[in-house]
Amino acid sequence: MRSDPTEKAANSVRRRVAALAVAGVAAVVLTGASDGQFDVSSQIGPNPKLPEPHQYLLPPMHLAPVVGWKKGETPSVPAGLKISALATGLQHPRTVYVLPNGDVLIVQSKGPNVEPIERPKDLIMGWVESFVTSSGGSGGSQGKSNRITLVREGADGQPAQQSLFLDNLNSPFGVALVGNDLYVADTDAIMHYTYHTGDTKITGPGTVLTPLPGGPIDHHWTKSLVASPDGSKLYVGVGSNSNITENGIEAEKNRAAIWEVDRQTGAHRIFASGLRNPNGLSIQPQTKALWAVVNERDELGPDLVPDYLTSVKDGAFYGWPYSYYGQHVDPRVMPQRPDLVAKAIPPDYALSSHVAPLGLAFSTGTSLPQKYQGGAFVGEHGSWDRDRFNGYKVVYVPFTNGQPSGKAEDVVTGFLDGKGNARGRPVGVAIDKSGALLIADDVGNTVWRVTSDGGQSAPSQ
Repeated sequence: MRSDPTEKAANSVRRRVAALAVAGVAAVVLTGASDGQFDVSSQIGPNPKLPEPHQYLLPPMHLAPVVGWKKGETPSVPAGLKISALATGLQHPRTVYVLPNGDVLIVQSKGPNVEPIERPKDLIMGWVESFVTSSGGSGGSQGKSNRITLVREGADGQPAQQSLFLDNLNSPFGVALVGNDLYVADTDAIMHYTYHTGDTKITGPGTVLTPLPGGPIDHHWTKSLVASPDGSKLYVGVGSNSNITENGIEAEKNRAAIWEVDRQTGAHRIFASGLRNPNGLSIQPQTKALWAVVNERDELGPDLVPDYLTSVKDGAFYGWPYSYYGQHVDPRVMPQRPDLVAKAIPPDYALSSHVAPLGLAFSTGTSLPQKYQGGAFVGEHGSWDRDRFNGYKVVYVPFTNGQPSGKAEDVVTGFLDGKGNARGRPVGVAIDKSGALLIADDVGNTVWRVTSDGGQSAPSQ
């Protein structure tokens, strides 16, 4: 969809107004709310500490200006690991998907053009959202996005080769391959393409398998995608159209949910609901259960509500918007629904508040050190609505018998520099054919690759 120049100009004015508004109110908000005494680690695990909620005209804000990566800089990893760039010069890489032959698909996308919201608070919050998802310095911010790049490892130590695989998409995010059927989740539809092993470019036209909720608001536009273990179904995450239904309950129809889509007919049903913004949809290798990471609601305080990692049960309701973390009622939502709150189940594992998890990948293979085998890597895009940053890293959650079994451990850090600037922000994660960890860095415009060092690895700059 091409943007209207008039609307682009209007949006530019709105952003400038929002910037002035943020400058005028952020200091006031920040002085009234400090989370410096709260132990964020108390919200990691199956039983997170939940402080009393607070309501604000605007939430605490602490934005990380994007500076990108300087030459020679990389994220930091612990001893025993090393990190390098698999691909650079990208335009908002959001997700990575590994094909059976080892080729890597990098989904690059920018958010869709959406209907402007005129309420002052929403204008400011919309500006903040655009700010924290802006482009980094590596590769610039004006290049072509909404496309998929294929990366093929070079032979005999040669550099990896990049090629344009699929172009002119509509804010794509999720990818799934079943046989020769390749599916791409645009913001408003699951598209089907024919793929053959070794293809470096899709030239045939795509067809719509099923439409997805898109505009005119399209607040949470990313649509994560995964195939069922037998390949007969696709699961797609559809985020809410608001924080807590402030755009009206009708705007939330079929949203805040994970859909199950029949791959043959395109017919869909709601598999699970009450999930504000589900992403990173993945199949746990041992149990074959569906898992996801979920971004919870804002504006209840810097330490509410914990984002989470959870198995997704068929028919389950996870609370949004009426309650959080099980049956903790959100007093802002009217009319209240005690009947639905009574059905709400708590998620499996909290990740701490406002870390914004967007990527999930279960560790497979044996090429990484033993301590990183069998669990889950989570890409945490990072906070903006608390006065101390949270997230901005990739963590590892150990699993035993298909369930989380210990504290999350930082694995890839250094996305923030010492001055609170964002050199990068992790989004999607994946495991490549060799067992290495891949990380899409959407403001650093890079895909990073983490491998075993075979020795002691010093953190990079």
